[in-house]
Amino acid sequence: MADRKPVFGNAPEHPELDRLLEQTRTIAVSEAVLQEQRISFAYGNAPQASRITKESVRDASKSILMNR
Repeated sequence: MADRKPVFGNAPEHPELDRLLEQTRTIAVSEAVLQEQRISFAYGNAPQASRITKESVRDASKSILMNR
């Protein structure tokens, strides 16, 4: 097994990224946006050789109920 190098020091600072992350904490996400993200996730994880389209995933998502 290869020897691992220990981590020295703190992570580098990224003030622009920190500022953007802080801005996003106050943004509310609508149910419609979440639904589109779910559809995109399912389509993106479908096998490439399949005949699954984004529209077919959208149609399937209308008939599938999710428990909360």
